[in-house]
Amino acid sequence: FVGEMDRLFDTYAELLPVLTDFFRERFPKDPSDSDFVYRQAVRAKAFDALRGILPAASLSNVGIYGTGQAYEALLLRMRAHPLPEARSYADLMLAELRKVIPSFLKRVDLPERGVAWSDYLGTNRAAMDEVAERLLPAAGTEPEPAPVVTLVDVDPDAEVKLVTAMLYAHTHVPEAQIEARVRQMTTAERVEVVRAYVGERDNRRHRPGRALERIDYRFDVLADYGAFRDLQRHRMLTIEWQPLSPRHGFTRPEAVDLAGATEAFDRSMERSAALHDLLATRFPAEAPYAVCLAYKVRFTMQMNAREAMHLLELRSGPQGHPAYREVAQEMHRLIAEEAGHHAVAEMMRFVDHSPEPSLERLDAERRAEARRQSR
Repeated sequence: FVGEMDRLFDTYAELLPVLTDFFRERFPKDPSDSDFVYRQAVRAKAFDALRGILPAASLSNVGIYGTGQAYEALLLRMRAHPLPEARSYADLMLAELRKVIPSFLKRVDLPERGVAWSDYLGTNRAAMDEVAERLLPAAGTEPEPAPVVTLVDVDPDAEVKLVTAMLYAHTHVPEAQIEARVRQMTTAERVEVVRAYVGERDNRRHRPGRALERIDYRFDVLADYGAFRDLQRHRMLTIEWQPLSPRHGFTRPEAVDLAGATEAFDRSMERSAALHDLLATRFPAEAPYAVCLAYKVRFTMQMNAREAMHLLELRSGPQGHPAYREVAQEMHRLIAEEAGHHAVAEMMRFVDHSPEPSLERLDAERRAEARRQSR
């Protein structure tokens, strides 16, 4: 295992200068940019192109901010995790948290309270694994072909509910009465309500109120694990994912092919898959560590329209990684075209459907340098 991980990191390190030189040749430096800004933007582009080679076992720095109750729930789940390292980190976090908020964490390791709770979570997970394998055996249930993003659930009555919610706080009558009136409105009247509620948004941080939380969207996504990890960090939504494995294939950036690194990239994918399969029989919980970030994982995301506005406008930005930009852009398209919620999609006016830019981080690096020079 250690040897294969080292080989993946070695390949990553060997290809980094190859991709860096490729991007320098393809996107020459603008005379107005400093050497530092250009170098940082090119390196970021190379990192993004090659990050799929890195394994899921790669270490990451993670910062967490939360309430006492949230930490209690997190620790209870971690203590029920099948991986001993997750349980170990739970103990380390508990020791540190008790130095600052001890009263919130009294129950976590009490046998009749937190321990019983964690046992309940672990028992349920094991039971579901057994039932799922019996009813949908992995060996005989192959996934059907699917696009990157599928809209699997949407409320056909969403427009009426949305306009009703927008009007509710500005009237003095029951919701059912407002809804009955909304159903009688013309399309022009409903559009008038929506436009007044949304107002003139000058930037993506100008978000309308909580009426947008009245309607939900549920998406089934098949994207590379690197993109999943970026999207997983969003909080105000429900996200569930399937075990990481090589079974869904991997994504290889076009730049890797153009730079002549296809063979080395694919060889890394093959070694990753072989190691996963070798581990899976005896160490099913640990096997995903061997899987490269370029391999695809299937997950669902369910969110209300307000969170969708935040997520899609942020993650479709030109400075983002192409893998999750594609997911965000497709979600926005499905809201408009498949759900038929054109008014909701139009509210999200800062969703960026432009193609992949030359150097995603260039504008951000320029702004950062301008701030440094103004100090």
